[in-house]
Amino acid sequence: MVNPLPAGRLDQPFLSIVIPAFNEQSRLRQTLATAVSYLEQQPYSWEILVVDDGSTDDTPLIAADFAGSHPGVSVVRNEHRGKGYAVKTGMLAARGCFRFQCDADLSMSLEELPKFLPPNLTDYDIAIGSREVAGAKRLDEPFSRHLMAHSFNLIIRLIAVRGLKDTQCGFKCFRGEVAQRLFPLQTIDGFGFDGEILFLAQQRGLRIVEVPIVWHHRGQSKVHPFRD
Repeated sequence: MVNPLPAGRLDQPFLSIVIPAFNEQSRLRQTLATAVSYLEQQPYSWEILVVDDGSTDDTPLIAADFAGSHPGVSVVRNEHRGKGYAVKTGMLAARGCFRFQCDADLSMSLEELPKFLPPNLTDYDIAIGSREVAGAKRLDEPFSRHLMAHSFNLIIRLIAVRGLKDTQCGFKCFRGEVAQRLFPLQTIDGFGFDGEILFLAQQRGLRIVEVPIVWHHRGQSKVHPFRD
């Protein structure tokens, strides 16, 4: 069984899940229900933070309504500044010993979450979900989306982050103290923030590991290929 309070603080949950959300009214309620159902079966303490990135639909209302009936869920509302800023806000507001960045589309099933946590994975500072390392799978992904992601990741690897095969996957786990050190340094508010955070981590000699995941392509992507 995972030690629920490795840091020795009674007010600190073992795991925080940070979900950035921009105009996610069509799937946010189901995502939260799935996450809570999974976490309630685990032996450790947890919290979920939904960070609304200035949505113009019913996302904040859905999140607030769900949080009102689920004590482990809370909502942070931002002005619209981008996914990177939403993740940064959530990571710094979270209290967990481990802080897990999680896309609202759940393109990685939370059944794979144990791969990122003790006792299955130890001795790391950042564990990043990877769709490129041995054992990973991409399911139902259009070729155009795969080409775009692969091309962008290649650029990031050439100019900023060395030795990592997938920098952009939206599922990453940070030790709490590492998140508190790194995210105040983040300057990029949009989709490029992943590369910046990993660049900062490598510059500081932090231990980064890639975790192979099964990743399902979901529609309704917020990525704009040319702009982003």
